[in-house]
Amino acid sequence: MAEPKVLSIVLAGGEGKRLMPLTADRAKPAVPFGGTYRLIDFALSNMVNSNLTKVAVLTQYKSHSLDRHISITWRMSTLLGNYVTPVPAQQRRGPHWFQGSADAIYQSMNLINDENPDYIVVFGADNIYRMDVRQMLDAHIDSGLAASVAAIRVPRSEASAFGIIDAGSDRVIERFLEKPSDPPGLPDSPDESFASMGNYIFSRKQFVEMLEFDGQNADSKHDMGGNIIPAFVAQRECAVYDFTENQVPGATEKDRNYWRDVGTIDAYFDAHMDLISVVPEFNLYNQRWPILTQQPQLPGAKFTLHSTAESSIVTNGCIISGGDVDHSVLSPGVRVEDHASVDRCVVMHNSRIGRNCVVRNAILDKNVVVPDGVHVGIDREADEARGFHISDNGVTVVPKNTKVEQV
Repeated sequence: MAEPKVLSIVLAGGEGKRLMPLTADRAKPAVPFGGTYRLIDFALSNMVNSNLTKVAVLTQYKSHSLDRHISITWRMSTLLGNYVTPVPAQQRRGPHWFQGSADAIYQSMNLINDENPDYIVVFGADNIYRMDVRQMLDAHIDSGLAASVAAIRVPRSEASAFGIIDAGSDRVIERFLEKPSDPPGLPDSPDESFASMGNYIFSRKQFVEMLEFDGQNADSKHDMGGNIIPAFVAQRECAVYDFTENQVPGATEKDRNYWRDVGTIDAYFDAHMDLISVVPEFNLYNQRWPILTQQPQLPGAKFTLHSTAESSIVTNGCIISGGDVDHSVLSPGVRVEDHASVDRCVVMHNSRIGRNCVVRNAILDKNVVVPDGVHVGIDREADEARGFHISDNGVTVVPKNTKVEQV
């Protein structure tokens, strides 16, 4: 049997309002994560590791840093016809920007026409997980249906926070429910429900026909999860793919089937804390299924006399000069000075934490300067007086290029 032709589309045009102020100057998929990565690197690594090497990334809002990152980092072999390419909104269907995730693909139909694939993979750009997409593709082909939706198992008691899939034992989706008050259980596990991961695979002919139909519907919101998938469900042409069946090489028992939506500040912060436990919830050190990115050309991290770093990720170019770092993630070029204390923090590129500073439960965006003796994340009123955002769980966020004032 001939190898099927596959085009992968990564939807990276969202504003990411709930991640403000981290998205004040960048698209959500371009937000740094885990020290050296950006959020989009996880979806793209899954594609490339799955040998899906024709990838279009649809961008829209504040996309400059995202486009630059993709162009510089994700260079594929043109000799073999492989590519990862950013595709901005081009108004091919008229003088308007993308009206929704389905409209983004509808307006980019030239990509499908040019590549002429048998199957189209449509994934989101900003979740943290590992997945062998080929296994889902094989399951989709075996189903014989037009569409497949990847799903994670969540406790039924928590399922009202998700888009929920109601499917029978044959895996054909009966209903697609948005945050239902009484979520259905699974046939093999009544106390669990299937929650959509926002990852889809389509057979080309039926998908194009559905996009064309939806594009002409003035009442549609032109959303993948809100319109396209329910339309396939109504035709009984949509299957669920159980993420727990996906087997990724090198996965540990603890991080197998790990998936996190990092759409809020607290979820983003908690996902970082998952990286740094002794046995991490998500293991960045799996060399059999690596998360790929462009690494800055900097020397290794340096620790001077009396410096400490425990349960932390300290990346290249960092200098800990007599300070203490605990349960934190430090991006390249960060400097922590003498007698400074950094605990449960995410500190991004080239930030500086001065002598005798205390920084707790905080996210410092790029190029932040905390002058000598200043405290962050200690006094909520002081942080609010500085105009900093404080999350529901008490995480202080210091915006990019800020010099923190003493109050």
